[in-house]
Amino acid sequence: MSGFTTTLVVSGTVLAVILVSDLGRRRVTTMRLIRPLIAVAAVMALFFHSPQLAGNDLSLQLVGVGIGIILGLTAGAMLPGEVDSDGNVYTRAGLLYALFWLLMSAARVVFVYGIEHWYTADIIEFAIRYRISGPDVFSNSLVLMALATVLVRTVVVLNRRRRLRVATR
Repeated sequence: MSGFTTTLVVSGTVLAVILVSDLGRRRVTTMRLIRPLIAVAAVMALFFHSPQLAGNDLSLQLVGVGIGIILGLTAGAMLPGEVDSDGNVYTRAGLLYALFWLLMSAARVVFVYGIEHWYTADIIEFAIRYRISGPDVFSNSLVLMALATVLVRTVVVLNRRRRLRVATR
């Protein structure tokens, strides 16, 4: 499977599961929070290649994780929480949240398309110059970015739920 197809599947899966889980006013339940993590774990099982450790491979993969953390914090900040009279915690996500996830997904897809069609020689030169061993490293970095984004968003929502429950006692 090409890198572009892999990226389409990864980005499309994460986008669909997140939007179904979060758009609108949604009760924060364990299953709601676990569902996106399960989807990303399945994607990782299918598309993550064993960790690449040669040259600067690990550094590039860690950059993917770091960007994912920042994006996850941003996504989590876009999910304000509220408590109803029964003590249930809800989040609310609207158009801005959906656009944020859509832009993240589209950016990954366009980046990989560009690697394959627009700036292939530049990426090869970059990989040689910075001792990146091959395309699996870029793929891993994008998958790790998606995982970190979803994981951090989940931690933010869990923390928000805990704080709101404590505040209403």
